[in-house]
Amino acid sequence: MSSVIASTPFSVLDRSRTREGHPPAEALRDTVRFAREIEELGYHRFWVSEHHGVPGVAGSAPTVLAAAVASATRSIRVGTGGVMLPNHQPLVVAEQFGVLESLFPGRIDMGLGRSVGFTTGVRKALGRDKDDADDFAGQLDELLGWFRGTSPTGAHARPSEGLSVPPFVLAMGEGADIAARAGLPMVIGDLRGREKMRRGIDHYRARFRPSPWASEPYVVISGTIAVAATPEAARQLLVPEAWSMAYSRTHGTFPPLPPAERVEQRPMTDKEFGFYEAGLSGQLAGTEEQVAHELETVLKETAADEVLVTTSTYDREALLDSYRRLAALRA
Repeated sequence: MSSVIASTPFSVLDRSRTREGHPPAEALRDTVRFAREIEELGYHRFWVSEHHGVPGVAGSAPTVLAAAVASATRSIRVGTGGVMLPNHQPLVVAEQFGVLESLFPGRIDMGLGRSVGFTTGVRKALGRDKDDADDFAGQLDELLGWFRGTSPTGAHARPSEGLSVPPFVLAMGEGADIAARAGLPMVIGDLRGREKMRRGIDHYRARFRPSPWASEPYVVISGTIAVAATPEAARQLLVPEAWSMAYSRTHGTFPPLPPAERVEQRPMTDKEFGFYEAGLSGQLAGTEEQVAHELETVLKETAADEVLVTTSTYDREALLDSYRRLAALRA
């Protein structure tokens, strides 16, 4: 067993991916059930995501789903990866997390991202546009101010004010710099782009300014990790998501996950196949021994404090088995 793996907390981000032949509501119920299973395996956190108007993702209301997950579990930390702050008023986000923390004290995380709606139609429905992401740093400061009781409006966020809900910044684009200047923990991916990820981490650590939320840098690396009895079985876990991503890059919509065997029977254009192969390459996938070696290398290269695993696939039993095998690497 690797000492660096054994000493690093493992956490999970579940995107509530929909599957061909299954209704979206089932994906949400799967997420709640999966959280209970992940807790039994000893993972540190369980986070859910925010997507609007995406056929392949059922999770559109992360704080609502986080409440269901926290209610169904006992001790695992629960949070968002993340709430997309430009889509919301910071006061409302503060209130939602204040309610969660009041109901499940000491278990709630506030993961925050700077993305806006996926399509023009979604952004219009939300009353937002792409430029709203440019003020993420200001929105973040306003949000944290509601917890500190420092809003210049004279209003107060109830029950949030005075509570301590750990904030995390999803480091997309300028996110690493924003996290560093705000003195907040940072989540960065993905594991395929190691050099880019290392540059982002170095930038964050070099510019980090201590804050009431964190006295020193805290780095969470995120990405897909697939573990199975054979390299071929691990690759099969990656196939549905790789195809779905390839389809979204060529058709502009992110579809439900298909079974791996159906993907391999589908014709693809050269462009689709290129994206598909790119989605399969560079991932942390293989047997326990292979993944342990790769993961130990990444952890030593990055000195990361935590690993957030984001694997999705069609076969729910195979997915759980992968997470079980991964958890066993820390035993």
